[in-house]
Amino acid sequence: MNSFIKKHWKKIGIVLCILIFLVRFIPLPYYFIEGPGGAISLRSAVKVDGKKDKQKGDFYLTAVSMWHPTLPDLIKAKFFSEFEELVTQEEVMGSYDTTEYWQVQNYLLESSRNVAIYQASKLAGLTSKLTFEGVNVMSVDKRSKFYGKLEVGDIVTSIDGLTFRNTKEMIAYVQSKKAGQIVTVYFEHKKKKRQVKEKLVYLKENKSSGIGISLVDNTKVKTNVPIKIDLDKVGGPSGGMMFTLEIYQLLSGKNLRHGKKIAGTGTMEETGAVGRIGGIDKKVVSASQQGIEIFLAPNDEITQKMRKDDPKLASNYEEAKRTAEKINTKMKIVPVKTIQEAVTYLENLK
Repeated sequence: MNSFIKKHWKKIGIVLCILIFLVRFIPLPYYFIEGPGGAISLRSAVKVDGKKDKQKGDFYLTAVSMWHPTLPDLIKAKFFSEFEELVTQEEVMGSYDTTEYWQVQNYLLESSRNVAIYQASKLAGLTSKLTFEGVNVMSVDKRSKFYGKLEVGDIVTSIDGLTFRNTKEMIAYVQSKKAGQIVTVYFEHKKKKRQVKEKLVYLKENKSSGIGISLVDNTKVKTNVPIKIDLDKVGGPSGGMMFTLEIYQLLSGKNLRHGKKIAGTGTMEETGAVGRIGGIDKKVVSASQQGIEIFLAPNDEITQKMRKDDPKLASNYEEAKRTAEKINTKMKIVPVKTIQEAVTYLENLK
């Protein structure tokens, strides 16, 4: 054995080096690690009438980062890091490929931006209008009769010739019909108008009939002041509340931050409600690592039915508070249900 090693030690050394390189540096496919992704200042991302924010302090988005792990990353996330989570590619992306996944994230971001502009303008007493243009198709269930006929990125503009004021109205119309009934879906595919007739299917998880698509509002917002949000490499709807606060401060001229570093997360609804998001524990860690002083967290309601389905389920605020205690941060966690609650809290800061 020793003579074999002596004779082939160069080859053995090369093989070992290759193995060490593969283990240490080559990412593993089919898996992601989700972990704290940092906090992003909105100071340079948001412009109102071409003007940037000059007030002291900053509003921050908080992010969850995703990356393909190497073997040491995987071991660290699995056994040694409380706020890094190993997930499969299917858990993250479902049936989407990478291009479709980011297309969907951009749809969610665009919808979030539009509602943020609309809400901030309303708060500032300015004229604004949010128009529902239809829904962006985010996925088509394989059980659906429309599978292969509607695609990710198509925009459904009407059903049976009827237009709707929002997604809820469209869903309510479809659910008022029975599985097996035929509906005509009018849609745009790559800016070309099309229509397709098919039967509705029964969706067991919703306990109702449906087309079998997941969707997000396709909206347009009009204001009498030009407002621009330009943020790269960020997707999804969870920045809605923080976008709204940054825009409102610029529109109103008020000093909401009082020189402080303020982060938060939560969707922005057309009603003014701040909605629940995922990964808030990682976002609290991200904010704390960046020296944030105040963190605004959605104080969403957990119903009895939700608790029955998942006894461990907590509101975003409860989970954020627990995480802050675990990491022993001095950062203050503030619960908010609506954008007006957030504004009132900030206006009263000392």
